[in-house]
Amino acid sequence: MKMGQNFKAFLIRGNMVDLAIAVVIGAAFGAVVTALVSDFITPLIAAIAGSADFSALDFKVSGSTFRYGHFVNAVISFVTVAAAVFFFVIVPLNKLMARSRKEAPADPTTKKCTECLSVIPLEARRCMCCTSVQA
Repeated sequence: MKMGQNFKAFLIRGNMVDLAIAVVIGAAFGAVVTALVSDFITPLIAAIAGSADFSALDFKVSGSTFRYGHFVNAVISFVTVAAAVFFFVIVPLNKLMARSRKEAPADPTTKKCTECLSVIPLEARRCMCCTSVQA
């Protein structure tokens, strides 16, 4: 029975629950980003480039065929997903975080010694490390 209790404690531990929630939210967020890229950004690329699928692109050298179109599709997909995450998640989140950090910085209680650069209290008249007189 001890093993069963330990396993139950492991499963309901905070980190395990947080990880499970992160996986579920990550999967849902992945679906949103994929929809954004496939429904909005890829048609925009197709309108500009003339085609949204480059998998048929290839070239031949000495009888060997190099199919680079799939690689081009993967690069475009990566760049569009990264751009979508950056512009629609990271930038707004950074702006939101900057708004929430409107606290004034605390008054300093220490300063650096002018001679040895050790940290000393503001009211100190002499450095405790090098004993130089402080202004």
